[in-house]
Amino acid sequence: MYRYDEFDAQIVRERVEQFRGQVARRLSGELKEDEFKPLRLQNGVYLQLHAYMLRIAVPYGQLNPRQVRRLAKIARDYDRGYGHFTTRQNIQFNWVALKDIPDVLAELAEVELHAIQTSGNCIRNTTSDHYAGATKDEVMDPRPWCEIIRQWSTFHPEFAFLPRKFKIAVTAAEHDRAAIKVHDIGLNMRERNGEVGFEVHVGGGQGRTPHIAAKISDFVPERQLLDYLEAIMRVYNRFGRRDNKYKARIKILVSETGEEEFRKLVEEEFAAQRDAEKIDLPQEEIGRIHAYFSPPELAAKPATSEGFERAKTADPAFARWTRANLHPHKVDGYTTVTVSLKPMGVAAGDANDAQMMVVAHLAETYGYDDIRVSHAQNLVLPHIALDDVYDVYRELDAAGLATPNEGLISDMIVCPGLDYCNLANARSIPVGMAIQEAFSDPDDQADIGKFHINISGCINACGHHHVGHVGILGVDRKGEEYYQITLGGRADEKAAIGKIAGPGLKADDVPAALKRLVDRYRELRTSKDETFIETFEREGMEPFKEVIYAGA
Repeated sequence: MYRYDEFDAQIVRERVEQFRGQVARRLSGELKEDEFKPLRLQNGVYLQLHAYMLRIAVPYGQLNPRQVRRLAKIARDYDRGYGHFTTRQNIQFNWVALKDIPDVLAELAEVELHAIQTSGNCIRNTTSDHYAGATKDEVMDPRPWCEIIRQWSTFHPEFAFLPRKFKIAVTAAEHDRAAIKVHDIGLNMRERNGEVGFEVHVGGGQGRTPHIAAKISDFVPERQLLDYLEAIMRVYNRFGRRDNKYKARIKILVSETGEEEFRKLVEEEFAAQRDAEKIDLPQEEIGRIHAYFSPPELAAKPATSEGFERAKTADPAFARWTRANLHPHKVDGYTTVTVSLKPMGVAAGDANDAQMMVVAHLAETYGYDDIRVSHAQNLVLPHIALDDVYDVYRELDAAGLATPNEGLISDMIVCPGLDYCNLANARSIPVGMAIQEAFSDPDDQADIGKFHINISGCINACGHHHVGHVGILGVDRKGEEYYQITLGGRADEKAAIGKIAGPGLKADDVPAALKRLVDRYRELRTSKDETFIETFEREGMEPFKEVIYAGA
């Protein structure tokens, strides 16, 4: 992973001390909250329902054991003993006192972490495939270019005050695990005649008006990428709405301008760049950054492991976990492990300080110091030898981190909702827990197969309900919470926005409705290998809508 140089370290330290002064002026009353707001947002500090919340950037979702241990220490010393991992591969602390935030940022700076540009109308944390560098289905490792984009976008003077927040995602795999088509800019790395380049998608997003991104270029060579991104950002900065925050995202600009006209504007801006404006990124600098992401030196292993197979035979719970939570590695004898943060009775994405310490220890002992945060609010150990998997499993199990549900119906994306967020209209966490309870049988979950439920507590869609196979949106009706169901969404390479099934349900009715929906899916699927989303796309809305409201 990327390592700070002396300039990186100095910038972050200076930013911490600058914010320390701003916090002191806020606490003394010299700054009012409306004056403090733009300053705190630039440093990842939100004012939530009950307290300030600190959002920490995890660039492209990668952490090392030292960083995770520091996050555990912050959870223990400054919060209530846990942190919340998000769909932007970040971590949030919900209970840090404002007076302590500068000290927290100073501690983060010691391990090369910060909260800069995790909020505000700027380019946010660049996200990527959580299996990057380890998976068989990628054409190359996208993380070096995520880092190059991060360095380009951080403190960029032209793009510090955009019309609205801006998010970029990068993948290099055929199967999109980074949800690039629902980002402001989504990049898919390609190789053409020996040259590396990027397929560019612009104008995706969720929230009040969800859109799937438009593909505006099939191939931008890597040497031109930053110039091309600048062209996109300049078009957005020039034409993006600033008079209406609900129409300020680039998705609205692309939609209202039209895909062809927007592409033309970008190409014209790109062509108009003078030589002095172009970003001279020397090949040696590209090589330097790529070197930080060199794969670990994995010891040669046979493709199969006798110990691994014996353990699966002897321990049925372990065998079930391996079927759900392991992903094929590009190197024989290794696998990638998903550490589920979705056990029964715990808010999705939460990990306590002791659990973080366990994950840090496992990465250090077995996983080549590599830890990832996934788009789906789980953690990942990307490089684990098959010989070591059972030892890893037993430690995870002892820490409450061995739920065998990656990608299954209980592995939900759930926003904090009205339990924490002052924008929310309804609670999300209790609804998610009730659905988990309804589908608590691991064998039942395995029979259902891949099934993505996403829950949001308001139209801002932090729970990505628009792209869940089943999306659940909490709404307020005259002080009572109802939950609108959407079906058919997906965030992968076949990205689609879910369609509303009908009127909202009361919270207590949601689990039973989903039970009926799953039963109908089982009736209609052609085999156990046909997933829910495949069945839905073949059968359409009506047979599922019918059973959702059968109990109404």
